[in-house]
Amino acid sequence: MDFLSIDVETSNEDMGSICQIGLVEIINGRILNSTSWLINPEDYFSDINVSIHGITYNQVRNSPTYNVIHQEISDKVKGKTLVCHTHFDRIAMQKVCTKYKLPFLDCAWLDSARIARRAWPEEFGRSGYGLANICAFIDFKFNHHDAKEDATAAAHIVLEASRHCGYNNLEQWFGRVSSPIYALGELEINQDGNLFGEIIVFTGSLFISRGEAEILAAQAGCKVAKGVTKKTTLLVVGDQDLTKLAGKTKSSKHLKAEKLILNGSPIKIISESDLKTIINF
Repeated sequence: MDFLSIDVETSNEDMGSICQIGLVEIINGRILNSTSWLINPEDYFSDINVSIHGITYNQVRNSPTYNVIHQEISDKVKGKTLVCHTHFDRIAMQKVCTKYKLPFLDCAWLDSARIARRAWPEEFGRSGYGLANICAFIDFKFNHHDAKEDATAAAHIVLEASRHCGYNNLEQWFGRVSSPIYALGELEINQDGNLFGEIIVFTGSLFISRGEAEILAAQAGCKVAKGVTKKTTLLVVGDQDLTKLAGKTKSSKHLKAEKLILNGSPIKIISESDLKTIINF
């Protein structure tokens, strides 16, 4: 049971604006090494993201940009299995590599959220398969939204799910996550979609029609809602509106989501293009 686990924090709603990376190494089922980097994203810091992870521009202004540490990370993960919780971190890494015209990481990716859905398929129907919910269930305590802590938490989920299911190697998980959660029936909402369990709300001007966006979201496993509430887990901002955010122009849904985040709601805000990338991954 040898693998690495990764997590990132971003400075704003663009998933490529990485300001922290955490990487942990698991050998023979034990966490042996962990590393964390603060990164200058060469991008602005939104108030809401700072409120979540506590990282500010002043903390990273003298830190290296991602292209400086890319080779070190690439060498660590080359040819190995790299775990992340949901596809968000994988896509963030892809975007930052594209930003600096660097080769994408040469590794096999494994999603700890997909593993958890199969290890405990009935356990998190209402609360969702977020990192905090699963770690509370397996009684693993960690400092959420610190990249190294979150990467460690994702690793513990894989190890605990393996013990629960009696798996002793990752090949078993690669086979299991490529199969449906349930063998029977077809559902309107795809239970094996990359975003199964998310409650999604759209805001702003999209490049595709709102109807098309809702169909894509359902195919990815989302329940689509019209307004932002405490149950919302994902707010998608139209790309045409995202360019205005540095100037603080935000919709009422966007502002409400940020207010709920400040009060502890686990809502993630992403762009329309990032949603398409997640769905097509």
